[in-house]
Amino acid sequence: PAQGSPFFLIALHCNNLREVAQEGHLGLLGDPMEAALHEAARAVLGPLREYARLGEIPFDADRKCMSTVHETPAGRVLYCKGAAEVLLPLCTTVWTEGGARPLDAATRERFLRAQEEMAERGLRILLLSFRSLPSDCPQERWERDLTLAGLAGIEDPPRPEVPPAIQRCREAGIKVIMVTGDHPHTALAIAREIGLVRSRHPAVIAGPQLARMRESQLQLALDAEEILFARVTADQKMHIVEALKRKGHVVAVTGDGVNDAPALKRADIGIAMGIAGTDVARESADMVLLDDNFASIVSAIEEGRAVYANIRKFLTYILTSNIPELVPYLAFVAFRIPLPLTIIQILAVDLGTDMLPALALGAEEPDPEAMRRPPRKRTQRLLSWPLLGRAYLFLGAIEAVTAMAAFFFVLRSGGWKYGEALDKLDPLYLQATTACLAAIIVTQVVNVFLCRDERASVFAFGLAKNRLIALGVAVELALMLGIVYTPWGQAVFGTAALSADAWLFMLPFAAAMLLLEEMRKLLVRRRVFRCSAA
Repeated sequence: PAQGSPFFLIALHCNNLREVAQEGHLGLLGDPMEAALHEAARAVLGPLREYARLGEIPFDADRKCMSTVHETPAGRVLYCKGAAEVLLPLCTTVWTEGGARPLDAATRERFLRAQEEMAERGLRILLLSFRSLPSDCPQERWERDLTLAGLAGIEDPPRPEVPPAIQRCREAGIKVIMVTGDHPHTALAIAREIGLVRSRHPAVIAGPQLARMRESQLQLALDAEEILFARVTADQKMHIVEALKRKGHVVAVTGDGVNDAPALKRADIGIAMGIAGTDVARESADMVLLDDNFASIVSAIEEGRAVYANIRKFLTYILTSNIPELVPYLAFVAFRIPLPLTIIQILAVDLGTDMLPALALGAEEPDPEAMRRPPRKRTQRLLSWPLLGRAYLFLGAIEAVTAMAAFFFVLRSGGWKYGEALDKLDPLYLQATTACLAAIIVTQVVNVFLCRDERASVFAFGLAKNRLIALGVAVELALMLGIVYTPWGQAVFGTAALSADAWLFMLPFAAAMLLLEEMRKLLVRRRVFRCSAA
């Protein structure tokens, strides 16, 4: 700015900052660009008392500028700041060392070139202007015949955690699109700095260009691997969201201003800034980002994927034991054999031994590979057919075979023959039902490790990663031994002590369950690898 220019007076007054107490001292709350201009003005002007504000035309994403009216020693003055391409046509004079003089075409061109150069350096640019305001001037004529005071280039460096977060989104199959009101050159420079753009010629679409595009052209443009939107209005931002949704994408939108509210509401999930965001934006959003940090969104996605995966692990584990609990009743009805499993023993599994291991699966940490997989399809349900098939027809079937085999092993070892009736208090019958119950619990111990991942080998996970698994298995085994060998357990659950032969009989079945599931996972991994390679 030229000497004597009101440039810094505009920077000091034309804002909507609020002073708030932060950690024992006063700080500025509001837009970071306005805060930077305010601090720069304070450093130059010193402890100047701010002029009283008489009126305001607030910032609007469509107008891309804001104005405030103040009572100064020289009378009423309007201070205005905004996008250069918007305010420069409204300026008729420029402030120089000798005061205001007419703004000719050469000077306009010089300011436009300066704006381009600053934008290419990644600076966010504002043009500052002012005018004396007669008391009888209507508001619709305030922003006319302005005097250009200068350009402000503000560096807004991204947080250091943003580039890694962008890379994680790329690996996770999440497409990040920048939609900003900044100059196209500024948007491109920032996008390159954070790693959002890596190609030499990404698609950069400015607001005026977007306004001329047909719907089909926008749909084609959105297919570009790297695309940026700059100098867009609030309506255009919502139009982009709607176009993405029509393509079948799940769309999340971030915003902080009043004008972002329509896009936040239209998106599948609207995310408002908790610090810089307006009340309107926060009320329109589905989620409020308390630290205004993009990396927190990526962390939330990872946590969401982990919760989804853990629920599937929990369901697989719980549903698996339904089959070995059901098959004994079907066999009892169909083949007229002694009932292999009593109701109280089923409750011992469902409400006793299975509880802690199932809860431990729900507390698994996020899988490192979770953010290297594409998002699941919108139509994929939590309780899917593949999950039910694995739990019921594969793992559950193995457990049912093990339980029935253990039951008949004890009966045949005791001399039982098919068709022979057994009293419910017969020691042989008690031992046989105990063997059936123990076989279910033993295979469920194996199953809790198998359910830790749908694809990865059981040997890829250590117990130290989730100590609750080890605790759950220990409690499960302790409960089983208490049910089988203690007098109170035998009295309550109708069990009897098992011989070593019965325990040894179950072990090959447990090993076979582990081996078969490892083979299934290997086939799944190979199929996924072939699909990704193709």
